[in-house]
Amino acid sequence: MMTPRRVVALLIAAAVIIAVGFWASSRHPHDASTSGQPVLDGLKGAVNDVTELRLAKGDGTRVTLRKTPSAWEVVERSYPADSGKVRKLLLDLAALEVVEEKTSDPASYDKLGVEDVKSAKATGTRVDVVTPKKVYGVIVGRFAGSKSTYVRAADAPKSYLASPSITADANAKQWVERELLDIPEARIKDVAVTPASGPAYSVSREKKEQTDFTVSNIPKGRELTAPSAGNTVAGELASFTLDDVRKMPAAAKPEGTATFHTFDGLELQIAGQKDGERRYISITPRSTAKETESEAQTLAARVNGWQYEIPTYKYDVLFKPLDDLLKKPEPKEDKKAAKKPAAKPPASPAPPTS
Repeated sequence: MMTPRRVVALLIAAAVIIAVGFWASSRHPHDASTSGQPVLDGLKGAVNDVTELRLAKGDGTRVTLRKTPSAWEVVERSYPADSGKVRKLLLDLAALEVVEEKTSDPASYDKLGVEDVKSAKATGTRVDVVTPKKVYGVIVGRFAGSKSTYVRAADAPKSYLASPSITADANAKQWVERELLDIPEARIKDVAVTPASGPAYSVSREKKEQTDFTVSNIPKGRELTAPSAGNTVAGELASFTLDDVRKMPAAAKPEGTATFHTFDGLELQIAGQKDGERRYISITPRSTAKETESEAQTLAARVNGWQYEIPTYKYDVLFKPLDDLLKKPEPKEDKKAAKKPAAKPPASPAPPTS
């Protein structure tokens, strides 16, 4: 039975719920009329007219991606950009739609990561999309789940939760074309290695059908860690990618070389150089057979004059010392110690006489 006291209690509870809901909506206003609207109005129809993308952070990190007649270029590296990655960013920005309106209070921008990047403390990234008629600017803030991002149109007060999620990295090295070489092990005939330390050696095979590469210059009494030990060096150029790129320094001094020869006449000399914690290689292609002349020329046009930063583990495989391919030698037995008779234990003292 519903008593008057219970009716009053339910009415009070309902009033509290309504009040809380009103307070929450006032703190996080949501204008349903903006939902589904483009954040960068007009960009969708101008994607093919874009000539530059500029990304900048408050800490001074920045990158410019410029469209050339044939491709995209990372201006800070004067090197080709990953065109697929650039295209994805452009399409995502053009498709960026409001999910809901967020704060217009500059004091709260930092919570969403959409504060002005003129501040060194800013965590977001400003992206300017340049076309001949207009520059579309947006500050990309924090992720909100896997499908949304907080954003604010540059120089506008309102911020939004928007979709799709935008990844805007202002580090130039993240935009360079990472694919460098793809020479599968099946093509390799031999590799001549001159490591930074230890003797030079080669890994080779006479026929493609030979599964394991023969390793030369193995010292007497030593043996490979496994019959396939040399294969790691021979297979290193398959799906070979870079981390970063720079112009060849004037005073570059190789600290090791690995020269690859294929069965069809392609030669690739890889020269290594350490620079602090970073590892760089340069590549010199040439051909010794007509069927690979075109391949060598195309590679040379792309790689000559450049040094490529690669991960340390890849560098270590390319210029691996011969000793790393061999089993550790057994410790030598001390023959003199083995012949020396064991010391006799001291004689027990004679018992006292009475």
